[in-house]
Amino acid sequence: MFFKNYLKTSLIAVLLLSFVFTSCKNEKEADAKEETANLSVDFEKYELENGLDVVLHQDKSDPIVSVAIQYGVGSNREKTGRTGFAHLFEHMLFQESENVPQDEFFKKIQDAGGTLNGGTWKDGTIYYEVVPKNAMEMVLWMESDRMGYLINTVTESAFYNQQEVVQNEKRQRVDNNPYGHTSWVIDKNIYPEGHPYNWQVIGELKDLQNATVEDVREFYDRFYGPNNATLVLAGDFETSEAKNLIEKYFGEIKKRQEVEPMEPQPVTISETKRLYHEDNFANAPQLNMVWPTVQQYTDDAYALDFLAEILSEGKKAPLYKVLVKDKNLTSRTTAYNNSQELAGEFHMIITANSGVDLDSIESGINEALTLFETEGVTDRDIERIKAGLETDFYNGVSSVLGKSFQLARYNTFTGDPGFIEKDIENIKKVTKEDVMRVYNEYIKDKPFVMTSFVPKGQMELIAENSEKAPVVEEEIKENVEKTIEESTEEIAKTPSSFDRSIEPEQGPVPELSIPETWTAKLENGMEVYGIEQNEIPTVNFSLVIEGGHLMDAKDKNGVANLMTDIMMEGTQNKTPEELEEAIDLLGASINMYTTNESIVIRGNTLTRNFDKTMDLVEEILLEPRWDQEELGRIKTKTINQIKRSEANPNRVAGNIYDKLLYGENHIFSLPTSGTEKSVEAIQMEDLKAFYDNNFSPSISSFQIVGKIKKDEVLKQLNGLQERWEAKEVTIPEYPMPEKRDKASLYFVDIPNSKQSVINIGYIALPRTDKDFYPAEVMNYKLGGSFNGNVNLILREEKGYTYGARTGFSGSKVPGTFTASSSVRTNTTGESVQIFKDQIAKYKEGISEEDLEFTKNAMIKSNARRFETQFSLLGMLLEMSTYDLPENYIENEESIVKNMTLEQHKTLANKYLDESKMAYVVVGDAATQFAQFKNMDFDEVKLLNKEGEEVKLEDVKM
Repeated sequence: MFFKNYLKTSLIAVLLLSFVFTSCKNEKEADAKEETANLSVDFEKYELENGLDVVLHQDKSDPIVSVAIQYGVGSNREKTGRTGFAHLFEHMLFQESENVPQDEFFKKIQDAGGTLNGGTWKDGTIYYEVVPKNAMEMVLWMESDRMGYLINTVTESAFYNQQEVVQNEKRQRVDNNPYGHTSWVIDKNIYPEGHPYNWQVIGELKDLQNATVEDVREFYDRFYGPNNATLVLAGDFETSEAKNLIEKYFGEIKKRQEVEPMEPQPVTISETKRLYHEDNFANAPQLNMVWPTVQQYTDDAYALDFLAEILSEGKKAPLYKVLVKDKNLTSRTTAYNNSQELAGEFHMIITANSGVDLDSIESGINEALTLFETEGVTDRDIERIKAGLETDFYNGVSSVLGKSFQLARYNTFTGDPGFIEKDIENIKKVTKEDVMRVYNEYIKDKPFVMTSFVPKGQMELIAENSEKAPVVEEEIKENVEKTIEESTEEIAKTPSSFDRSIEPEQGPVPELSIPETWTAKLENGMEVYGIEQNEIPTVNFSLVIEGGHLMDAKDKNGVANLMTDIMMEGTQNKTPEELEEAIDLLGASINMYTTNESIVIRGNTLTRNFDKTMDLVEEILLEPRWDQEELGRIKTKTINQIKRSEANPNRVAGNIYDKLLYGENHIFSLPTSGTEKSVEAIQMEDLKAFYDNNFSPSISSFQIVGKIKKDEVLKQLNGLQERWEAKEVTIPEYPMPEKRDKASLYFVDIPNSKQSVINIGYIALPRTDKDFYPAEVMNYKLGGSFNGNVNLILREEKGYTYGARTGFSGSKVPGTFTASSSVRTNTTGESVQIFKDQIAKYKEGISEEDLEFTKNAMIKSNARRFETQFSLLGMLLEMSTYDLPENYIENEESIVKNMTLEQHKTLANKYLDESKMAYVVVGDAATQFAQFKNMDFDEVKLLNKEGEEVKLEDVKM
């Protein structure tokens, strides 16, 4: 639950709300300006006597509320030898408090139909909930209880459990991932010892292991008082009632230690530092170059944001021109400025193509910077960057949670929830001269930190004159669980003016209110689905062409995926660069992607630019450029992505799992991206044939949600109706493999893994089966939520994992039932057995209480289901894909409401059979494979990454 860069640019990108309207030239634009001026996020701020800042934002568009509490404490408040405390403490606050029992935070919120989480980053910590409005008082009760009535519940056993969970989070996100140690190396060399940014948010492993309960108590007392927090309540509430409840629950919490604001601490480095690391999980070399810069909200920080965009984003970027187009050294260039509360860094990240020497990457970067100096920055560059900011703003405030985050962040770091107006002014005044100035001041000829991360055994690829980085690789030994006796003493209660042990009653649950949808069918056969939603002046849309990966020939696997990329590389009338710029200048986004069963064009734009955006969609779809040079680059990029995925344990597990379950005769046994061999063989003629044979409005649908009426949508689709002719297209049907008849353990070796990735399951049923949704309901308490049985045992009880889930994934083609997790290596065998045992036990039936929890969580959460344009678009996609009625969600509610314990048990026994599942484990075979020979499996096989059986003696011990 730690945020690497908490909403780094999404909240700064709010920025240009008024700028884009400064040159209104006609009545339509003037109306847009007036409309936008009324759409700013209004709020009321006040302070309780104990120092708690309260910010209220009323939004009655949906019957939900969001509560967010941001504390002015991140990893920057820690000290050397005691790192990781802010993040560790974030975990502790989800355990229990004096009046909320153990493991009840998630359960109570989910039982109310809500969602919750928290996040920690270098400069802060935030907790949030989004619930139906009738549960608002319960959330305030719970949040106040952990702010003021928690520390007496921090026991040795609870603390030890979360130590284990956080260590597993570190292994999963850092130690078991390609390039996972990069940030550690950079921060250790940019920031001097003792600087608050010298360590990682997740902390040093030794510090996590050495932390004590007393350390936690001291940290809580120092930083978790109301006087170091901002509470934001947003959504559908009555202001007077909200104020009374906030005063009731938070007003009596005592102030704690005063927390002085931290002063900026920007740094400089005297000389360039060049470091390397042999990465156990990397399949391609990666170069990072990082320069120290300045803290957030400074003039230079805004200009540096622009610089990063101009250098790296898009086909006009110097880094792209040199490294991708001219030299074919990489497929993607990345740069960003990370200005934070105390200091900042400017990053360039280049993941090279497989086998590329990082010296050539460094040389290419230098060449690109020279090109940048020669070409300079144009007014059009500045205009292009600013154009998308208005759309970004609306997307950022489309939910009450997004508004809560924005208000909380601004108040915490500037003291003003309405700082957005100043933010807008700061970005409005960025000029091309500012961009060149910050380049010369912070980047040109300045010392930097460089990291060369290369695949293990490929030292010849590191940049020259690099020194070995002192990365500490954890040695995971035999699992020895620490036994801690629970205290039998009753938890001491902190005095309160009322009985906090009584949970507030929730009022009536908001009634289900399904948005009105409209449908139409164009003359060429394309079906259209729409919802008018007028909260923000944007539209989100998708055009879905059925088929996708299903249309791939097995010997040319990956053609559908390449189509996705080639069609975004220009049109007959626009070069790739011109198409990209045309989209950017509208402040729009248009993307294409391939799924197992479709090719999708997704768009997001301002309502006033919908016509021009659709003109571009029409041009992309009907006038492909077929650029041979771009195809070469796309193939290189795809092949390198495939190679890199071979080092990612999660990708390896997914690919092997699909191959084993669907069998060699089904296209789903092959990855959508294709294989290295198949992609290499694909030619332009293959793409043209795929396009000619499989793109037709007769198998297509269009979904749109936003501030736009049906007539206007159909008017803008007229071009597609007239120009896109229907043809007969047949989507292949593949025979499904025979049902499994045994429990098979398949182990895939990735030497020295710190975690094992587990996928367990088999082919179950399609989304179109009448039992599919009832089966999802049945699964909920097994592993469909945080409070699912497998997660409560493997994470909350054992501390073996960061998370464990189960679920069904059907479509028109039968999908899988899958149980999955990533667990600490030395708990692999026990974790697999726990999954197996829990699936078996679940068939015996669940309690009435668990069934009631399932019903509440799934029914009450519908209040949150229709809030954003994106979520409504998802509803339309389901309707169109599976030919569902407009009220299908109402029908699903009825299924949940009417489910009985007997029906639940019958479904579990019908669709869960642990004795016939495939058990795929990806991990360190040298230490973990042998134990499975002695476990209750019908067969145990050791596989390589291609899914071929190998012998144990072939594994590096």
